[in-house]
Amino acid sequence: MKQKKPNPQGKGLSTVLDALVDSQVKTSLPPKNIDQVSSELFTSLFVLNTNFEFRPVAGNSYWLYHTNDKFKLFSTSPNDWACGQPGIFIGECVLQNDVTWTIQINQDVSQQEWFISYLHQQKIHLEESLENSISLEEAMPFYVKKMSYYSRLLAYGLGTSLNTSMQKSGINALHYDQAKMLLSYDSKKPE
Repeated sequence: MKQKKPNPQGKGLSTVLDALVDSQVKTSLPPKNIDQVSSELFTSLFVLNTNFEFRPVAGNSYWLYHTNDKFKLFSTSPNDWACGQPGIFIGECVLQNDVTWTIQINQDVSQQEWFISYLHQQKIHLEESLENSISLEEAMPFYVKKMSYYSRLLAYGLGTSLNTSMQKSGINALHYDQAKMLLSYDSKKPE
């Protein structure tokens, strides 16, 4: 009798643990202030909340599209689609070595009202989340249930990375407002 494989996707415990280790930062992290943290968190969560079913590699480019009222990340650039793009090209995304994401927004999309409004709403949502957390460390996306498997792994790595940078700058245990006040205080100090 042939035995049934209990986990056909290969996402068993040892594979998940290996993936968690792989999602960790493999570079030295600098201290970051609250503006850097919130900016990197915003951009990274924007990418991680899109649909993608592959494992991104640091340093590689990926392309974000908007189709059927959803954002989707693909490994195919706008010029490489044989039968046309799958939707509106939003921008080129790159996973950094510190597990944050950068995005170069398509110039045409950056001027469109629907996109500007969407980003504004997401920014408000992030600020509310930061303000409602007891500490900045608590606000990090160590586990986000609604995310897909690879997004969840990368969110864990992102949370760990940003938390380490905040520890180095001494703000991880602070409330968002305290970190903002500290930033204001530091910018007013004479050099």
